[in-house]
Amino acid sequence: MQIILSSGSPRRRELLTLLGVPFQVVVPEVPETPRADEAPRRFCSRVALEKAMSASARHPGAVVIGADTIVVKDGAILGKPVDEHQAREFLSLLQGDVHDVYTGYAIVGHRRSIRRVVRSRVRFKPMTSRNIDWYIQTGEPMDKAGAYAAQGIGSLFIESVSGSYTNVIGLPMAELIEDLASFGIETCAIPGG
Repeated sequence: MQIILSSGSPRRRELLTLLGVPFQVVVPEVPETPRADEAPRRFCSRVALEKAMSASARHPGAVVIGADTIVVKDGAILGKPVDEHQAREFLSLLQGDVHDVYTGYAIVGHRRSIRRVVRSRVRFKPMTSRNIDWYIQTGEPMDKAGAYAAQGIGSLFIESVSGSYTNVIGLPMAELIEDLASFGIETCAIPGG
């Protein structure tokens, strides 16, 4: 059975590799822009489905996984920063407080689909202006939702995660394993797999 990850994220690729099933990567060309008055949970679910459907249209016999991860603070979606100034704004908002990380994923194939959105709560340590400037200079925040990477240098500023840690990286693996099993995909992480 052909499995496709419809995502350009290296982090998702690494996480999916842990399952021990072969897959291909197709980078979708789907705009990641919220619609007017679109709630964060609905937004990441819609984008995940659009990514999955994009690859599914080109590979109709495959099981396709599309995903989108967003950082949300006080109801506002903090996407990938457009420049260092915006990265500084995002990190200043997040430091010393709690925010939500949502990952929506969709699995499409065999004339059916599953969609799920998982939320994790992340508490950041207080950060000084010097901490923020140093972190921005590493370059890591510039292509990450919310301007940080939980699996990278950004982990130095995370005090705690409530919920799925892999969700914060880009794929809630425990939930994904269950849903892949419903498509007949057994992984190394499933008993008997």
